[in-house]
Amino acid sequence: MDKAEKIFIENVGKEIVDIAYQLHTALGPGLLESVYEKCFCYELTKRELSFISQKKVPIVYDNLIFEEGLRLDLLVEDCVIVELKAQENFHPVWEAQLLSYLKLTNNNWVI
Repeated sequence: MDKAEKIFIENVGKEIVDIAYQLHTALGPGLLESVYEKCFCYELTKRELSFISQKKVPIVYDNLIFEEGLRLDLLVEDCVIVELKAQENFHPVWEAQLLSYLKLTNNNWVI
């Protein structure tokens, strides 16, 4: 990854964190994840960031391809995976989930 690409990805990450903060401040806790996702997608569109919502990622195992092996909440600018959670407490299994996403998609960034 060259310096320009790294700076681009970091800027995308900053926009994503800013959107998350803005939504949490405006909407507060307690809504369904689907509500936050719709608002998040709206903000990405306003900021002219490309994204795919509920992206299906195939999994290859034993020379078989499972088309719906994995589903990402959002893939932003084809480089940052966003996993949305509408929970009050952090669960350690989510860290494992994110690490799996990185491994299975060959992406370098997940939020």
